[in-house]
This record gives sequence, C-alpha cells and structure tokens, in this order.
Amino acid sequence: MAVQKMKMGFIFILTCMCILTPVYQTQSQSATITDLAFKNMDFAMSLYRKISTYHDKNIFFSPLSISTTFAILSMASDGVTREEILKGLNLDQLEQNGQPELLPKLFHLLHGNITQNGSVELDQSTSLFVQQTFDVEKTFEDQIKKFFNADINNVDFRDMKASICTINEYIMSKTGNKVPEMITSLDALTKLMLINTIFFQGEWQMPFNPNYTENAPFYIDNYNTVPVPMMFKEDRFYMMEDIHLGANVLRLPYQEGVAMLILLPNKGVDYTLIDDEITAARFQSWIKKLEKMKLEVNMPKFKMVQSYSLHDLLPDLGLASVFSDSANLTRLSKDRGLKVSEVLHKAVIEVDETGTTAAAATTTGITAFSLPKTFIINRPFFFFIYHEDTTSLLFMGRMIDPTKN
Repeated sequence: MAVQKMKMGFIFILTCMCILTPVYQTQSQSATITDLAFKNMDFAMSLYRKISTYHDKNIFFSPLSISTTFAILSMASDGVTREEILKGLNLDQLEQNGQPELLPKLFHLLHGNITQNGSVELDQSTSLFVQQTFDVEKTFEDQIKKFFNADINNVDFRDMKASICTINEYIMSKTGNKVPEMITSLDALTKLMLINTIFFQGEWQMPFNPNYTENAPFYIDNYNTVPVPMMFKEDRFYMMEDIHLGANVLRLPYQEGVAMLILLPNKGVDYTLIDDEITAARFQSWIKKLEKMKLEVNMPKFKMVQSYSLHDLLPDLGLASVFSDSANLTRLSKDRGLKVSEVLHKAVIEVDETGTTAAAATTTGITAFSLPKTFIINRPFFFFIYHEDTTSLLFMGRMIDPTKN
C-alpha cells in the first residue's frame, strides 16, 4: 500500500510589539485552562467583529498569539493599564487576589497541554530584544523566562540597520522563512521589542486526492464569481446543522489533536448577519452536536497573508492607556515615560495538497451504492483551527475570495 504523505494547512503567525520612550511628554475556585480557552475564544470573536467593521475582505489571525503577547504585557504593567489589558482580553474574571502568577501559569499549562506528547507540531516562542542600556526589572525577566520560556537579547537600537537585520533573522528562523521582512524601520527611541511567533504544520487525517482537484466557481456574492482550484474528498466526516444560524458546520481533523471547523452559511444567508452570533458558547455547542455521516466535500485551495496594526484596533476594545502617555509599565522597568507604540500582527495560512494518495485511503468507509450528502464550500465561509482536548482556538479566519492573498 502506498504511504500517504499529504501536508495541509501551513500556518505562520507573528505578533510584534515595540515599546518606545516619548520625548519629555508631560471568586472562589481556581481557574483552569478550559476557562482560559473559553475566555480567549470570546476575545477572538470580539476582535474579529472589530476587524470586520473595517472591510468585507478576507480575515485571518491568531487569538492565541495575540492574547499571549498581552498576557506577557500584563505582567509588565500595573494600575489602570493592567486592569484594561485583562478586561480587554476578557481575562479579568479569571484574576484572583493573592495569585498574581495565576494567568501566566494558565498560559504555560495550556501550551504544555497542547504540545505535551509531541504529536502536535505547534512551536510558539517569545523573545525580548532590549536596548543595551535599558534596565528590565528582574522579577519581570524571571517571570517571562519561567512561564513563556522567553529569550532575552541585547541589541543596540541606535544601529538601526543591524537591529532590523537581527530581529528579522530571528522572525524568519521561527516562521520557516515565511515572514522574511516583518520590520522595515525603527523609531530612534525604541527601547524594547517583544516578539511572539507561532508556527503550526498539520497533516490532514483524511487527505484530499490532488488528482480530483479541478477549477470550479466560487461565489463571492450574488454578482461576482471567481474560478478556484476545488479539492474533492468522499468519506465519513463529522457535521452538524445550526438551523437558527442558517449554516452548516464541518469538522476536518488533522493527524494529532487539532482540527479545522468550517462554518458555511446556507445559500442566500448573508455572512455578515452571522458575525454577531459567533460566541465561545456557540462554538462549543457545534462541537458537541457534530455527527458522523458520509459526505462529498468540495473545498477550495487557498493562501492568505494578513497584517494588522492592533494599536489601531484594540483601544476600541478597552485597551487604551497602554498606548498612551499615561501607560503604567513600572513592572517592566523603573524608567519613566514608557508606552507601547505599535502592536503588529502578521498571519499566513496555506491550505493545499501535496504528495500521493493511496487508493485504499480514499475509499475507506465508502459503499458503492449509497448517495452521500454534499458539503460544497463555494461561497464565503468562516474557519477555525482549534486544539480538541482544550477547545483552545489557535487561529480563525473568514474567507471571502480565495484568489486574494
């Protein structure tokens, strides 16, 4: 029997934060990683809705990368700034008096749970690039090493060219060379850069046969269509129908512990009407109601590159003071006048099929005379990549036009 070697879903995420110095500018039970995953998912939906108000194009980002970065920043902040970060991330209810390390510990446990047996290829890394003369508080340095296994690197930001080269080389090494030039310029007052990267690579549990891929129309709206390479697979999949929402949900599992959930609005249902209805509770209800059935799945190949300036988006979600002159970052450093100037997030996803397909694998569970239902993804849809044991949302996106990167 031929050995199946199909790789699907190459995802690279980057969150980058610059912290600058302005010039003389005047409950009870302990929370669990399940609670953290639930809260992070609702934060993801809020951020998605904020992004979607700006345009009706493709969207893709990593809630886990963004929330991890700001969890680290919450350890650097105090007072109103810290309160806003935790509330904006929807994590304030998990805070407990006398347990200042609870949230970073939960992030640490969540990452360990996702990668515990080495079967999920998810590489998340954190690094601080610090100006040589900038003093970072020892407690903060110890915490980010303990909970986020962070690297601390000294650079001379006055040598802008060398600093940019050093940081971009780090980012390239952590993202499989898929993000070759994240930083193109630096402010002369930069004191510190916080980099968080996530790399995920998954192989489909039930790969698509590339021999069956052929061009087919994708209906962007009622008036516009584009031809796309449409993959085909007939097998037994988990699916459910959300009648109230007017949509169907399909689960596409990766090899080990991670799955993609496709939310496909029914024909004639405006996807924008679904935006406000997607919540963590609804997501979990989809997972619980999935039923296995024989399906013919048609899914477009696509690649997407998305970049966001989160410092323009997050103030509307309540994270304002950290970007202002009133920012309180005293747990990071005793240096006065620090604020966050930029939070850049870049995400790349590629969904395709490569290699060969064993005939036995493509016919497993299929009987010759039954007529399977069809799940044809030929119009705008939502997709979510999540860790199944914790239901932690790693990535989410909205596909409007698969021909647009």
